Amino acid sequence: MIPVLRGDDLILCQITSQARTDEYSVPLESGDFVAGRLNQSSLIRPNRLFTADSGIIAYRAGRISEAKLGEIVDRLIAILKQG
Repeated sequence: MIPVLRGDDLILCQITSQARTDEYSVPLESGDFVAGRLNQSSLIRPNRLFTADSGIIAYRAGRISEAKLGEIVDRLIAILKQG
């Protein structure tokens, strides 16, 4: 389930196709999507969070599966616990 935030801000996570494998990166493949897709295999970087106003988002490329989202959340929690 994707939480609904109040206001116009979104919490976003960097996704890159550049080879930046680190201990935090999570691979993102075409099979990880339940809707849409990316043009190439990529990496989700939960150590790279940022906020943005929803008005600057041009389009949604897709939606990842609940399983992949859970993997990202688990990785983010691990990062925060390192603290």
